[in-house]
Parts: sequence; C-alpha cells; structure tokens
Amino acid sequence: MIRVFIIDDHEIYLEGLALLLNKQEDVEVIGTATSGRQLLDRIKEGLNADILLLDVYLPDMPEEEILQQIRASHPDLRIIYLTLLRGTRYVHKLAKYKIQGYVLKNASLDELLGAIRSVQNGGNYFSKDIHIGDRDEDFRHTITIEDKQIDEILSRRELEVLRLICKEFSNAEIAGKLFLSVSTVETHRKNLIAKLGVNNTVGLVKFALRNNLTD
Repeated sequence: MIRVFIIDDHEIYLEGLALLLNKQEDVEVIGTATSGRQLLDRIKEGLNADILLLDVYLPDMPEEEILQQIRASHPDLRIIYLTLLRGTRYVHKLAKYKIQGYVLKNASLDELLGAIRSVQNGGNYFSKDIHIGDRDEDFRHTITIEDKQIDEILSRRELEVLRLICKEFSNAEIAGKLFLSVSTVETHRKNLIAKLGVNNTVGLVKFALRNNLTD
C-alpha cells in the first residue's frame, strides 16, 4: 500500500482528490493539509507517508521554506509537485530538494496514479506538458499558463498591479491609481513574485509578456 499525504489550499480539490485516490487498491491517503503550517505541524507529530503531493503555491508560507524543513527531518520522503504552473523556475529546484515528480493539476487521474506508482518504485515522473527549457534565452525559466488558468492563479487586483508594473509605475504611483496604500501594493508585488515563481520585477514582466497580459 502506498501511503500518500496531500497538501493543497483548495479544500474542494483536496477532498475530491483524496476521495479518488482512496478508491485505488494500492493507495491510501493517510492525511491532508491546507497550509504549510498544518503540514509542518504534522511533520513534527510524525509523517508516516511514502509520498507527499505538494501544491507548489501555498499562501501562508514560501514553498522553499517548506521544502527546507521537510528535507531537514525527512530527507528520503518522496515528493511530487502538484501545480497549475508549467515552464517555471520551480522545475529547477527539483534536484536541489530531491523532488521526484512534477504533475500538472489538469492531468488525468490515470496520469497522477502513474506518477505516484513510478515515484514509489524509485523512478521520476514529469508531465509531458512541462517545458523545462526554452530556446529563447530572454524567456528561459518563465511560466506559460493556459488562458483559462490565469484567473485561477491571480486575482483581478493582482492582474491590475502586474499590468501597471509592466508600464514601469512605481509602488507609490500604482497605489495612487488603484486607491490603495503603498504597503498593500508592496504585498501584491511580493505575492505575484511568490505565486509565479520568479525572482524579481524583471521576472514578472517576462511572465506578463509571455502570457500576453501587458495590455
């Protein structure tokens, strides 16, 4: 029996996935969490799992902090990224944190089960739609997202802030245009960087260009 722990901040998706996996003869979902803090609390109590299905973006904690703490206490735990993001620098953390799988959330149940079984048997699995590199150096390590998924990842306000960033407005100028405080704009900028897996404002602009979000 493959013991699986799932962490995802979307409770409906989490509960539905757990239900589907528990119907398999060789898979048992031993627990779930909806935040990084919940996961770390469970790890302290003892996480008796073979595989962790990890949502790349969690609102309460950077995934890198979560991974560092997981690897400190569970260096051999098998981890599969479960995400909407593709072609992102997250892929380049696979070796650093010994991530064995990367599966898109729109994958079929059969594909996810194949990934779980492959990783359990010591292999690796990466969804075929993930673009690890790009011929255009300017866009290397940026994210490409299907149009229908943009709204699932970014809020309307975050999109507004992103478009104004691309027009080279400062935080103070964006705050004035959107009737927000400067600190709120700074928070939106930080959240955009965290959600999209980029390093800085340049990465945000590249993301917007690649996904036609600058207009």
